[in-house]
Amino acid sequence: MTTADTTFEQGPIRPPNEARSLLLRLTRNCPWNQCLFCPVYKQRKFSLRSVAEIKDDIRRARDIYDDMRALSWKLGFSGEINDAVVSAIYSEHGYSPAYRSVAAWAYYGTGACFLQDADNLVMPTAALVEVLAFLRETFPEIQRITTYARSRTIIRKSVAALTKIRAAGLDRIHIGLESGYDPLLKLMKKGVSAAQHVEAGRRVIAAGMELSEYIMPGLGGRAMWRQHAVQTAEVLNRINPHFIRLRSLRVPTKVPLYEKLTAGSFEMLSDDMLAEEIRVLIQHLDGISSTVASDHIMNLLEEVSGKLPGDKARMLAVIKKYQQLSDTDRLVYRVGRRGGTYRSTDDLQHDPQTYAKIRRLVDEVMAREGAAGMEKFIAEMVDRYV
Repeated sequence: MTTADTTFEQGPIRPPNEARSLLLRLTRNCPWNQCLFCPVYKQRKFSLRSVAEIKDDIRRARDIYDDMRALSWKLGFSGEINDAVVSAIYSEHGYSPAYRSVAAWAYYGTGACFLQDADNLVMPTAALVEVLAFLRETFPEIQRITTYARSRTIIRKSVAALTKIRAAGLDRIHIGLESGYDPLLKLMKKGVSAAQHVEAGRRVIAAGMELSEYIMPGLGGRAMWRQHAVQTAEVLNRINPHFIRLRSLRVPTKVPLYEKLTAGSFEMLSDDMLAEEIRVLIQHLDGISSTVASDHIMNLLEEVSGKLPGDKARMLAVIKKYQQLSDTDRLVYRVGRRGGTYRSTDDLQHDPQTYAKIRRLVDEVMAREGAAGMEKFIAEMVDRYV
């Protein structure tokens, strides 16, 4: 293969649970791009890609996959994409990032494909159906295809159109619901109402696709946190999505919301307040069978995960256990969590040496900079992941 053949276009992000998926870009950036909390597509213009462009990328991805399988045969591994094959690819400078991305997908064998960027349902239905059918034909190895989409875009398509898209091969849609509280949606310039979120979610499910709704604990700040929690739970109850994914708010300097934060018109929740907000949210989820996932390092309590309704009491118990820790142990856990050491409050007891090390660090920061300095220290740790 020539160097030109070893690359194709990929977007900037994908959901954490799609880290091992084949990544293919159908549209560029976000057609809305006004949300105050989003750092991803600012200063970037949205554009559609032609069906011909997308098909060409799919062909190149297939050629790459076939090329690395040929390399595997050459190395004596009968087409298997194993450690030795991936190591050979990553050790050479001539392979593009896209080539290595396909190598990682083949190595992990997830059979999953994620279509980038922010809102691929904005494509005309016929064009999206053509792309999906071609992708399925070109990559029979693919078992699941997913994409991001906006609720406001989805409700512009009929259930019949969405059903055609499902039949062509789209299995799951990820929607950034963020909140079900209309005043907050308006404040954050989300461009959608709670009622539209409900309608979009129901249409996706009616079309036979899986639905993953992202919500953002902390988005209401100190002024709206309770309404945010309660009304978001109400919207989720009306949708009953397959997945509810928690993505706690962070406000890096590059997002428009940072201006409100520095001006004092928006106040961030502390971690302790955030835990209480999530408790209220989980408490108000009722009559649904969704799977709750806290699958991001920005979330304080990873164990707030499970299948409703059976795991509701266990998830609430996880939050209560954190809330009942001593002030010092909550600080130690927060530092350990934000530093990537702790995944559970149980970890506080599992390794006394690690606990003692983090406790000394907490004591040093508190002695030197006080409580405000401690909060700043923890915030800087977690903001590295934004």
